[in-house]
Amino acid sequence: MAMRSRGLQLRSRRESLLVVVVVVVGVLLLLATAAPRVAAAGLSRNYYAKTCPNVEALVRGAVTQKLQETFNAAPGTLRLFFHDCFVRGCDASVLISGPGDEHSAGADTTLSPDALDLITRAKAAVDADAGCSNKVSCADILALATRDVVQQAGGPSYPVELGRLDGKVGTRAVVKHSLPGAGFSLDQLNKLFAANGLTQTDMIALSGGHTIGVTHCDKFVRRLYTFKGARPQYSPPMNLAFLRQMRGTCPLNYSPATVAMLDAVTPNRFDNGYYQTLQQQKGLLSSDQVLFADRRSRATVNHFASNQTAFFDAFVAAMAKLGRIGVKTAGSDAEIRRVCTKVN
Repeated sequence: MAMRSRGLQLRSRRESLLVVVVVVVGVLLLLATAAPRVAAAGLSRNYYAKTCPNVEALVRGAVTQKLQETFNAAPGTLRLFFHDCFVRGCDASVLISGPGDEHSAGADTTLSPDALDLITRAKAAVDADAGCSNKVSCADILALATRDVVQQAGGPSYPVELGRLDGKVGTRAVVKHSLPGAGFSLDQLNKLFAANGLTQTDMIALSGGHTIGVTHCDKFVRRLYTFKGARPQYSPPMNLAFLRQMRGTCPLNYSPATVAMLDAVTPNRFDNGYYQTLQQQKGLLSSDQVLFADRRSRATVNHFASNQTAFFDAFVAAMAKLGRIGVKTAGSDAEIRRVCTKVN
């Protein structure tokens, strides 16, 4: 019996050791898997502390001046940053101008000239500083300017991770398949955002950026006049009085230049009013209204509609994740552009 007992004890010890080894190996594998993601970003909040310590103040000054001239630069810059990060990563490739580049394709053709001008001015302000000339990337300037327009429009301020390099290539062919469509369902939205490492909550929070800005009639006009047939993307319900109002804004013979506010209540203030419009079935884009129409996302919309702090916190967290997508921090395919609209 004693021999058998010692044998059982040895077996128990071997099994315990095996469990420990398995756990340790599992942890090491997890760390090995996670490490490339952290290293690939290579971003830090104090990246320019020695090379251009005034960069944030310089960019903020350019933002303030531009917003005093026109508020359009605020939603335009936020949209510019989103479009940049979802197409080829946050490398300022969206700014490259020329035939065949991202700027000449799909939804990018309606990017705000005021937003582009803001980034041009901010880059000039940074480079005019003797210690900062050609040391700050256009990608980082865009990230900083985006934070500043949100904050100056009444939204949250948040720290921005820096250290991105600018891409050397813009490809119009990938734009159409990289950005969400105005008629996307919840499943389509979740799939696209998940492909960029973002959750459904991130997607709903980032959609809240529509609390400022406008959209063109062609993005929602079918919702005003098409109610039957095999076009389920136009099916989220719309408030009847609002529907009639929007038909006045966008008649069947609408002008391509005509726009409507995405948040008609507080269109020039970054707040949680966007979610409240969805509760009232006054979302213009089907891809917006579906967030309330679909029960899987409705609770989050209701939460953000009733709690602006919760929306701001979720938005800040989502923006941090957005700003890490596909960043370039080294390599021959990246640089610091001297002029944001063209490669060196």
